[in-house]
Amino acid sequence: MYLSIVVPVYKEETNIPVFLKKIPEVLNNITEDYEIIFALDPSPDRSEEVIINLRQYNNRVKLLKFSRRIGQPMATLGGLSYSQGKCVIIMDVDMQDPPELIPAMLAKWNEGFDVVLPQRVSREGETLIKKIVAHYGYKLIAKIADVPIPPNTGDFRLLSRRVVDHVVSLKESHGFLRGMVALVGFKQCTIPFERPARFSGTTNYNRFIGSLKIGFNGVFGFSSYALTIATQLGFLVAGTSFILAIVYLIMKLKGVNFPLGNPTLVIIILFLGGIQLIGIGILGEYIGRIYEEVRQRPKFIIDKSIGF
Repeated sequence: MYLSIVVPVYKEETNIPVFLKKIPEVLNNITEDYEIIFALDPSPDRSEEVIINLRQYNNRVKLLKFSRRIGQPMATLGGLSYSQGKCVIIMDVDMQDPPELIPAMLAKWNEGFDVVLPQRVSREGETLIKKIVAHYGYKLIAKIADVPIPPNTGDFRLLSRRVVDHVVSLKESHGFLRGMVALVGFKQCTIPFERPARFSGTTNYNRFIGSLKIGFNGVFGFSSYALTIATQLGFLVAGTSFILAIVYLIMKLKGVNFPLGNPTLVIIILFLGGIQLIGIGILGEYIGRIYEEVRQRPKFIIDKSIGF
């Protein structure tokens, strides 16, 4: 069995040595035939230097460095594109994705599952606000997505070779891996686990809301439901205006005098303006993604590759 481990990295110099010490310990009794691909966004710290220095102690370590910062989702796709294993495990380097789960994930793969998803039952070290945002964000995506995306699963997962090949062949440029894997399909299962806190350093995402960009890619990249909501709001506002017009007509017929500068007009105008801006904003999200796809720019450009 040849195993690939893809690790997106950005500003993780203190976590890389611990990660590279732990992985061989976990895989020692399973296989020696593996590769560890660090997909490196250009970092202002010593991440690149640390990886290159540690490679002399483990020649299974490989490095992809991109020409500019492209973000974790696209860096992960870059690592998948260069992987050669019969199965590929994607995981973070900060030890929040426990290497101890690898044997259980491989066991499920040997049972015939193409996708193995570790599913968080706790989120240690995260703020209450971020936990709430994550909880309801997953609920929203699960409700409106065109494909089923299991809740409380990140990019930490095992993919069979055929799943990887299909994922990297997709032309979509948003890099929302959870949706892309769900779109490809095949036999999937989950493994519950307690997610630990980071070993060291701080997250590169917002402490309170995580990455809204990734969340929006899940909402707008895999569902047209937001457009439906905008349409429904339009009908609701139109219906409310019609009912209000009838109410005003009845009051006028009864002799009710309306003062000049009626505050109701201000409220209605602001309300209608807000609904219109929301609708335009939703359209803009979809049009922006269409624009990205139509240009067909390369998903990533490699500046340096070591070990391939």
